[in-house]
Order: sequence, then structure tokens, then C-alpha cells
Amino acid sequence: MAVDKKGKQLPLGIRQRANGRYEGRVKVEYRSYSVYADTITETKKKMRELKYKLDHGLFVEKEKITLDEWNKTWMEQYKKNRVKNSTYNSYQKYYKGAISKRLGKKNIVDIRGEHVQSLYNDLVKEEWALSSIKVVAAVLNGCFQQALKNGLIERNPVKLAELPRQKERKERQAMTKEQQALFMEYAKESYLYNFFAVMLRTGMRSGELKGLKYTDIDKKENVIHVQRTLKYIEGQGYLEDTPKTRTSTRDIPLTEDILTLLENQKGYWGFKVERLDRYLFCNEEGKPLSRERVQAEIDRTIKRIRAAGHDFPRITSHVFRHTFATRAIEAGMQPQVLKTILGHSSLAMTMDLYSHVLPDTKAEEMQKIISMF
Repeated sequence: MAVDKKGKQLPLGIRQRANGRYEGRVKVEYRSYSVYADTITETKKKMRELKYKLDHGLFVEKEKITLDEWNKTWMEQYKKNRVKNSTYNSYQKYYKGAISKRLGKKNIVDIRGEHVQSLYNDLVKEEWALSSIKVVAAVLNGCFQQALKNGLIERNPVKLAELPRQKERKERQAMTKEQQALFMEYAKESYLYNFFAVMLRTGMRSGELKGLKYTDIDKKENVIHVQRTLKYIEGQGYLEDTPKTRTSTRDIPLTEDILTLLENQKGYWGFKVERLDRYLFCNEEGKPLSRERVQAEIDRTIKRIRAAGHDFPRITSHVFRHTFATRAIEAGMQPQVLKTILGHSSLAMTMDLYSHVLPDTKAEEMQKIISMF
């Protein structure tokens, strides 16, 4: 029977190594497996756990599991029932698009900090946005952190890599009052005129408006209940999801012109939209609007504007949200009120919108404090 450095007898299958740590050996089918710990009690516990895994076919040898294999286990066993469906699909998209082709075939014990750093550097060269690289890092870190907890690796290599520096952020794009009027004038011919007009007057995200149902229009309380967003998931089609953040589930006050636009949309295609399974804004078949259809109609409207001899930049549906926020700020709406209408998770996000509007009004605001000196 083995003894420790003090000559004390050790339990069967346990020995003390030169560095003072204890090694416990478990033998199954003529093959030995080892665990390591700082105390005899901890070593015994690890031996019991290892024996259970070996007996039930749950043991995976560190050197034989690839990142692709472990990521699949991590996603299905640890993430699927803990995150929103859209988040789960987003994780899969980022893993497949950025991580798998570079690191997926490597064994997880062989992946080092420099491999992760090389991944980040490649994404910078390919001009990935920093926000997207941060998502890649979060997915990779979560995957490796769980592997560390499960004893599959000795250290998390993601912690040894540095994210790229934040590049100068592009200024948020919003239409000027003139551009806004011009767009809506030429959009009168579009079947999405009401869609564009409601976005401009509410600041709702495109996915929130696509998922709006007639039953969300509360005439009694005079509000729009924003309680879902519509997303397209590859291989699954259109799915309803909860709004982007907890604060995105909100009520937006109904003005008379917004209600008129919504009522006009109600019978636009000639079928009833009061049915609970129908979306207020849809295509001629009553099916969800795709991102491509919305963008194509924006582009067609801009083409008509340019054909009439006007200069007009290319915009996306998100510009309507920024334009609403800009008009609200220009009209003097308080930041805290605007935050709740936009469904921002923090006041800082709302104040960030103010940064591109304030330079035009700061001279006027300075005049207000002259009398104080």
C-alpha cells in the first residue's frame, strides 16, 4: 500500500506525487484512468465521479474531443433550454460562420491563446464589426468555460486573447426633415406606405412591426402593445420571439394619425386581419414580410426619387427608427420618455442618440444660462 511523504498509508488506488498533489487511479476493463487533486478527500470524490462516468459511458477523453464535437454538446446540453430560441440560433450562426472553419477540427486541449487571437485578427481583416467579433468571443468563451468546469481542459484559452480595439463608430444615419418628406411623398405608390409611416411615427423596430397583430392595437387604453418580434430562422422559417430585451416589451401611445394608418392597413389586402394568427403588415397572401421585400421596396422608392432628379442616400429600415428618435429629440422629448418608447435597456443608449443632434442646438442652449453669471 502506498504512503504519503509523512509515511502515512494512503487508500487503495491513491498515491502522492512529487509536487505534493494526489493521483487517484481507476481501472476499468484492464485500462487505467487518473484523476488529480490537492487532498485525499477530493481525490476520492473525483475517483467516484470518474468511475460513474466510465460505467455509464459518459467519459470523454480530453485528447480525443474536437471543438466542433464539444460545441455541439455545449449547445444542446447547456444552452438550448437556457436561452431564447433566437439567441440559440444566433450562437449557431456565429459558430458556423466564424469559429468552426478555423478551429472546429482542433482538439480542445490543443487550442491555445494564440489560436484564438489569430481568429480575432482574421475577422478584423475580413472587416467584421467589433460588435460581431464580441459575439464570437462570447460564444467561444462560454464553450471553453464549460469545458473547464467539466475538467476537459486545464485553462480557458479565450482568456489569453485580446479583442481588437474599437474603431471610430460610424455616425448614426437618420433622414433630415426634407429627406423624410421626400421619401414619404414618393412612397405613396408603395404597398408598404403604411409600414414606413408607422415606423417613422413610433420608432418600432422592423421585426416588431412585422410581428404586430390587430389584437395588439388597444383602443381602450389608446396604446400599441409591443410584445413580439418576427424573425426568420434558416431551415425553420418565420418564428415569433419575445422582443429584443426585457424593456423592449412596451406600450407605445396611439396618436390619431397612427391609428388612422393602422386602420387603413387593416383592410389593405382585402382580407380580415383580426384573426389572431394574422399579421397586420404582411404580403398579398397574408404571409410575413421578409427583410428582402422591405429593403427592395425602400430601394424602389429611392430609385423613383433619384429618377425625379433628387439626391438621396441608400437607407435601411433601421434608419426610420433613428429618424423617429431624431425628430423626438428635436421636438424636446425628454430622454427618459424616449427611452421607454424606443424600448432601450439603458438610458445611456438613448443619450447616445442625442450626441448627433445636440451639436445643432448647443449654441441655443448656452444662451439659456447667460443670465446665471
